[in-house]
Amino acid sequence: MQPDDAPGAASRRAFLTRSAAVAAGLVGTQLPGQAAHADEPDPELPWSATVDWPDGPGKRIRPQKPDNDLRDLLAEIDPARIEAIVRKLVSFGTRHTLSAQDDPVRGIGAARDWIFAELSSYAAASGGRMTVETQSYLQQPASRIPTPTVISNVIATLRGSRQPERVYVVSGHYDSRVTDVLDATSDSPGANDDASGVAAVMEMARVLATKDPDATILFVAVAGEEQNLYGGRYMASRLRAANVDVQAMLNNDIIGSSTGDDGKRERYTVRCFVQGIPPNESASRASTRRSIGGENDSPARELGRFIAEVAQNKSTGMSVRLIYRLDRYLRGGDHTAFLEQGYPAVRFTEPNEDFAHQHQDLRTENGVVYGDLPEFCDWDYIARVARVNLASLWSLSQAPGMPANVRVITSTLTNDTVLTWALDGSGLTEGYEVVWRPTDEPLWTHAIEVGLVNRATIDLSKDNVVFGVRAIGRKGLRSPAVFPFP
Repeated sequence: MQPDDAPGAASRRAFLTRSAAVAAGLVGTQLPGQAAHADEPDPELPWSATVDWPDGPGKRIRPQKPDNDLRDLLAEIDPARIEAIVRKLVSFGTRHTLSAQDDPVRGIGAARDWIFAELSSYAAASGGRMTVETQSYLQQPASRIPTPTVISNVIATLRGSRQPERVYVVSGHYDSRVTDVLDATSDSPGANDDASGVAAVMEMARVLATKDPDATILFVAVAGEEQNLYGGRYMASRLRAANVDVQAMLNNDIIGSSTGDDGKRERYTVRCFVQGIPPNESASRASTRRSIGGENDSPARELGRFIAEVAQNKSTGMSVRLIYRLDRYLRGGDHTAFLEQGYPAVRFTEPNEDFAHQHQDLRTENGVVYGDLPEFCDWDYIARVARVNLASLWSLSQAPGMPANVRVITSTLTNDTVLTWALDGSGLTEGYEVVWRPTDEPLWTHAIEVGLVNRATIDLSKDNVVFGVRAIGRKGLRSPAVFPFP
């Protein structure tokens, strides 16, 4: 076990602490070499420097606090129920994608049927708003699939009441594996990877089954992830083929433990992986994005910024650490499948992983227990990650959708910035807000309410800052921002 004062542990803790402070909105703090006031030069610098450059209009953005309804929802997340779901999934012995599909007590088929039945029991209390289906297809032999194999996703759909065509997806994968990715017979408990994610998704489905969101939410237990994201890719491709308006996808994969391989615990932080340039973006659009400095403003990163603003507070008990990359080195997840289809998608993962408890044959060597077992999970931690997801989903589903066709006018040289967008005809949008930040800031810093219009002129140069536009709905709930293209 690494001691508290070990260099590696200290640097990792410092990294997480710094990131949490940034994500919490602790901006504008005086730094060494900066003046105490924006208009006061620092006498130690050889030029007249100011702290708050560029200066501009608008009010400072503060994290969006959960209202009473959301706080009540978050309080319903039950760690004991999450533990019971994880242990039930582990009880099927193995959930390998190639394991038995017709055995009632062992294998992925038994797990699939139990998840379907459990979600159906939640749906029974929904008054018909929630429905459950098994989405199956026959995967022909391919990488890590030696024989034709049925792959089944289990989907609970909570239909929105005011704008059901707008869709949000939250997922975890219920298949598991050991060291050999083709070993479909050995016990493969998969408690953390990824019964933890499935349990969080199912608990959210239970809590929200009796609620009435404006937009539609899909709660998904995905199969085939360990073999090559087969279930996720099938689902994402089906949604794209049907032209479904998926405005966000939240993937929960390995969210089960707060203890890393060095023995240190990080109970109140979760990583959120947010990719930059979208993988499906055309070469010409990607070139334009790079030319205007939009690499850090992909839809996935705007979704991450939204999550940071609405989901870290006393009610969730968590800080959200945005990681500006697709995933960890040598790893992947089902959010990738949605990004490939052009949907905004992020991945939640615990901050400090213990690889002795992932993708391992069950064994003990030199006193070290290997295997992804329930005793290495932290049920309260999973519940807090579930609350981060729930705060994000509910805030998304109750706010208006993202503005469409957001543009920045570049036809003339000017120090003002003109932005345009399409007015929302759904009746859910009550106004719009232009947000901006200095180019080196990770999160939006300022907001300017402009009313129910489709054009705004801002007294601030587009050359000096990054702009976005977001919709405002009832109770002041905001959509994620949209980055403007010329």
